[in-house]
Amino acid sequence: MRIIGGTHKRRQLHPPKNLPVRPTTDMAKEALFSILNQWIEWEDTEALDLFSGTGSIAFELMSRGCPRVTAVDMNRNCVLWIKKGAAELEMNSLQVVQSDVFRMLGRSSGRTYDLIFADPPYALEKMDSLPQLVFENNWLNPEGWLVMEHPVSIDFSTHKYFVRHRKYGKVNFSFFQYSSVQHD
Repeated sequence: MRIIGGTHKRRQLHPPKNLPVRPTTDMAKEALFSILNQWIEWEDTEALDLFSGTGSIAFELMSRGCPRVTAVDMNRNCVLWIKKGAAELEMNSLQVVQSDVFRMLGRSSGRTYDLIFADPPYALEKMDSLPQLVFENNWLNPEGWLVMEHPVSIDFSTHKYFVRHRKYGKVNFSFFQYSSVQHD
């Protein structure tokens, strides 16, 4: 796993092979951040990385200048790995939380984020309910972005806050925002 941009660009991390994860491919990650770079000022962005797995996206966000990133995963070994990687990279404002994402999103925390990235397991049954939980429980700032990584079999295009869909190989990203303004 490598960080593709920012202060830790080209830095390699070697997560344990036995983690139950499907990391975002480098090609898809590069494409995703190319899009997000057009819309986001990283230094002003607090981010939430759901189903964080190896922490690849969380590390990328920190490397690009996000002042605070919260990585959430239910798997204890993933959480321990992300904490270890954050310490190795001296990413002191990367908060790592072990939690069930659905339980967490099912209640309002009183805290909102500028960017929420969710990469749930593709076989997850309730995946299509995640955007609704984010918006119903006010996890996203008014101009913030929700990005869902998902299989091609899921179509979010009818969701009230859906903005766009992009496909990179087998990886699909859907973008959501409270604002109805279209973005290129």
